[in-house]
Amino acid sequence: MTITVSTMFIIVHDPEAALGFYRDGLGLEVRNDVSAGEFRWVTVGAPGQSVDIVLSQPHGGRSQTEGDALLTLVTQGSLQAAIFKADDLDATFEKLRASGAEVLQEPVSQPWGARDCAFRDPSGNLVRIAQA
Repeated sequence: MTITVSTMFIIVHDPEAALGFYRDGLGLEVRNDVSAGEFRWVTVGAPGQSVDIVLSQPHGGRSQTEGDALLTLVTQGSLQAAIFKADDLDATFEKLRASGAEVLQEPVSQPWGARDCAFRDPSGNLVRIAQA
């Protein structure tokens, strides 16, 4: 039996601002962009990789109460969105920093062996990037 990851979700309050981080900063490609009434979700992914990352709004498809609770968690920075790998961590870090992304940690070698850095996306999600 083989199992693979096909899709993951990252909650964002502003899809356009999120694209500035995930598409323009990280270099992910836009695979789908759908509007449904006042809501929008955008699917992005790494070129050459089949995993889709859906950038969705907290109130899309949820009750007002659930959406409000999720929005609170996102905007206070309580959620870790993802850990990415980059073949050139330093160049990726500099590109994201130059885009205006909030730097939480510059590239550093961690005690557990990884060398990584950390940012907050425009919605407040914690995003880590490790050297591949």
